[in-house]
Amino acid sequence: MLSSKTIIEKTGISRATLNNYINLGILSKPVVQSVGKHGGGAKLLGYFPDWSLARIELVRRLKAEGLTMAEISARIGAHPATSGEGDTDVPNVPRPPEGRSVEAADPDSAPTNILPMDTERRVLKLSIDEIAHPAYMVNYNFEVTWYNDLARQRLLGNFRTLPPGTEARSVFVMLLEGSAGNASEFRADVLRIHLSIAKDRLSKASIVAACRELSGQDAALIDALYNEAERVNGQGIAEFPLEVRRAADAAETSRVYAIYFREGILFVHVPDGSINAGLLDFLARRDVVIRNLLRRRLPVLTQLAVLVADLQNSVKICSELPPEEYFELINEIWSVMGPIFRKYYGTHGKHVGDGMVYYFFPQPDSSYIFNAVACAQEVRLAMKKVSKDWQLRKNWFNELYLNIGLQEGQEWLGTFQSATSVEFAVLGDTINHAARLSDFARFGSVWATKNFVSKLSSDERARVAFGISRRGDGDREQFIASSYSQLGSLVDMESGRYEKLRVIATLPITEIRSVTLEV
Repeated sequence: MLSSKTIIEKTGISRATLNNYINLGILSKPVVQSVGKHGGGAKLLGYFPDWSLARIELVRRLKAEGLTMAEISARIGAHPATSGEGDTDVPNVPRPPEGRSVEAADPDSAPTNILPMDTERRVLKLSIDEIAHPAYMVNYNFEVTWYNDLARQRLLGNFRTLPPGTEARSVFVMLLEGSAGNASEFRADVLRIHLSIAKDRLSKASIVAACRELSGQDAALIDALYNEAERVNGQGIAEFPLEVRRAADAAETSRVYAIYFREGILFVHVPDGSINAGLLDFLARRDVVIRNLLRRRLPVLTQLAVLVADLQNSVKICSELPPEEYFELINEIWSVMGPIFRKYYGTHGKHVGDGMVYYFFPQPDSSYIFNAVACAQEVRLAMKKVSKDWQLRKNWFNELYLNIGLQEGQEWLGTFQSATSVEFAVLGDTINHAARLSDFARFGSVWATKNFVSKLSSDERARVAFGISRRGDGDREQFIASSYSQLGSLVDMESGRYEKLRVIATLPITEIRSVTLEV
């Protein structure tokens, strides 16, 4: 181990640069040790692994090649310090007991027989496909979204193809089927690990509902293990011991690593003695790992709600504003609306132009349908404030509106990929209907299909004011609450203005007037 003082002396870098390397994840956070009250200097001193000198030399070579620090960080596979502190004299977070969460893989545990540059090459080359152990990812409904072949053969059931529907992809169902040939203790242990993690997010009722196709004996096992499992409040990386008995006289001890991402949890089963610094370092490179996983995410047939929002008169607004101000406006709308979509678990989708597409998927602790309609309500309120701010700023009378369409359905979810990005995309009529409804909506209104509103529970529907405005005697407009109309009955479909709405002319729709967000 090398002290921070030794590293500064040998490399010539400043303490500020050393702190920056820690924050970028180029160097691991130091292990802090006391040097005693009479050591003539600091009472605590940070120590780094021996390969830190080689890592700094690698950074120096890459900088000489013209790479920026951001590019160097990405190439080395850095993982930013999670504490947000850059002081080299701050102690590492103590490693929690087995089965508890840890913040990140610690390269300090690198085997001494691996040369520093070998470690660099392994980390640079490693990808999800090259993990030599069973690995799979689940979303936060604990449905399998990706797996490698070792996981399929040894743990998940040795199926030919993954079932298309989300319900059949429950990791608990697949683990029960895949572990049928193993000892009962192993089946219980591997399920208990997953239930410990799931317990922080899923109720017993939701897990049992996902496993309703199981036999009575297997369902009872899930029920009992859920009660036994100790809740793990997960973040970072959690580690669990697991003993695999493949025969009466043979046992294999392994470690199960659960790595948390915003998009789900990656599980890797590693036999004892097989873990190395390269693998742990790779798994800690959260941005690289999730890009790998998203590129390989398997298409899935899933229930979802779709929200499409379009800026009304965007061409006119663009023509009236200087280019820099128009882009500033669009960026402000996105920055204001982004937290609202995240609050309601919206997933950004692909949209052509300056509008927005968000997908809302089933959640373990909330209704995805109500999430979508509540999100639409908050977006509408937030847009009124943006509009007033820009009226004051520009001294104009333009009103800014986001017109919103909502639809629900079962569609295929997949990803579209380019060399630099991965975007979620939904195929089918659900998104097309939502997009056409946003074209139909005017002046910041929210329109939804009858199918969408019908999927709300009775309690949720009571919190949503919806209906249709109709013209009565004397051409007077009257709002009829809790009613629907075919879109073709609300506009003149012979007008060329509504030509693109003809495909949904017979769709029953309604206007969402308001939503009670808090009971």
